[in-house]
Amino acid sequence: MNEDQRTEWKSTWRDEYLKWVCGFANAKGGLLVIGRGDGGEVVGLANARRLLEELPNKVRDLLGILVEVDLRTKAGLEFLELRVEAYPSPVSYRGEYFLRSGSTNQRLKGAALDRFLLRKYGRTWDSVPLPGLTLEDLDARMLARFRERAAKSERLSADALGDDDAGLLDKLRLMEGDYLQRAAALLFHPDPERFFTGASAKIGYFASESDLRYHDEVQGDLFTQVDKTMELLLTKYLKATISYEGIQRVESFPMPATALREAVINALIHRDYAVPSPVQIRVYHDRLLIWNPGELPDHWSSDQLLQPHPSKPFNPSLANVFFRAGEIEAWGRGIQRVFEACREAGTPEPRIRVEPGDLWFEFPFSEAYLDSLAAGDRSRVGMGRTTQKTTQKTTQKTTQKTTQEEILDILRADPTASRRAIAELLENITEDGVKYHLDKLKSADRIRRVGPDRGGSWEIIGGTDE
Repeated sequence: MNEDQRTEWKSTWRDEYLKWVCGFANAKGGLLVIGRGDGGEVVGLANARRLLEELPNKVRDLLGILVEVDLRTKAGLEFLELRVEAYPSPVSYRGEYFLRSGSTNQRLKGAALDRFLLRKYGRTWDSVPLPGLTLEDLDARMLARFRERAAKSERLSADALGDDDAGLLDKLRLMEGDYLQRAAALLFHPDPERFFTGASAKIGYFASESDLRYHDEVQGDLFTQVDKTMELLLTKYLKATISYEGIQRVESFPMPATALREAVINALIHRDYAVPSPVQIRVYHDRLLIWNPGELPDHWSSDQLLQPHPSKPFNPSLANVFFRAGEIEAWGRGIQRVFEACREAGTPEPRIRVEPGDLWFEFPFSEAYLDSLAAGDRSRVGMGRTTQKTTQKTTQKTTQKTTQEEILDILRADPTASRRAIAELLENITEDGVKYHLDKLKSADRIRRVGPDRGGSWEIIGGTDE
């Protein structure tokens, strides 16, 4: 017998335990036992009969709810059981809100409190009216572009598409009385960050976890953010390998563009905009990470995302408009479609990591892709760079070396050489290409690192290759 989501033991009564009653009422209800020790053993309660009369009134007066209090006896020891029902409306204790989560009682504040209150009142963050936002504030060009997309997708009636902007927004359920919803600002305002801090995306290229080489910030309405983010990723941050089918040139990225776009859209429309942090996309030489502030539906796990499941969007108003525009499906298959696209393209399946308030989506790059990039680096350097060695007889001996052999030569001459220095000496090879070859050499036990990444040196294992 253990404490769990619906069970809590206390050896004695203190009024502060009303916080636990509050937490049970705001969650799924539960049982608070007074007179049991931490191990569940009955320790007895000397004032059990007095508390039997006092506690129902105290709970009613301080929490505004009713609980059932029962007197129990075991081995001659008396104890109390407080049975708390789940309440549909939010319950507070002295102006603070608590929520039972697992075997802990959490005080709600900030974005978590906002989500809790909205959920209790049957609302979502994106559906809340936004005073101060008018139809004239919205970008008419983006509304026109939405009409074009919706007409192409055939997911909105001709009557709705033919209506004026106010009528269209009303049919998209982005209006409440005379007010536009928060979702309208994110979808059609040219600068949503005027209303919501962090309503943007950041992209960065990292040579290591702490070494940011360059970055971009993507702003504007959500449709623009999706398009601009994809443009930057495919033209600036990701390298395509080149192959030919007959005379046709084929560019291949480390993941299908359709899968990447679906993941970007998911991060932008299913994130928690109450958290003032932008969506972050971190690109490394061997993987791409997408982070967004958000959480799964109650009692969901990352495994559940990969199975058939109902559509429960974090921001239903945003999801509805993206569905009408033909950008997403409405059947909860977005993540499955990403995995299916990767399997069909023969690229590694993504990885999903869920942490409290954080969602991580990772695209690992395949070895074949990295090998192809390295081969491209070698061709730019000149496969088999020729070095001349003059002997005492003034004869010339030409040797052809691979890029890894050239890197070994540089490290023999200067064991402290950085990736940047090696790239400059070899010319026409990127620092990422150097890192790839260094990793290969380490895996082959040709070199090892001595000391820290900064300030250390390389040691060559096995002597020279001559």
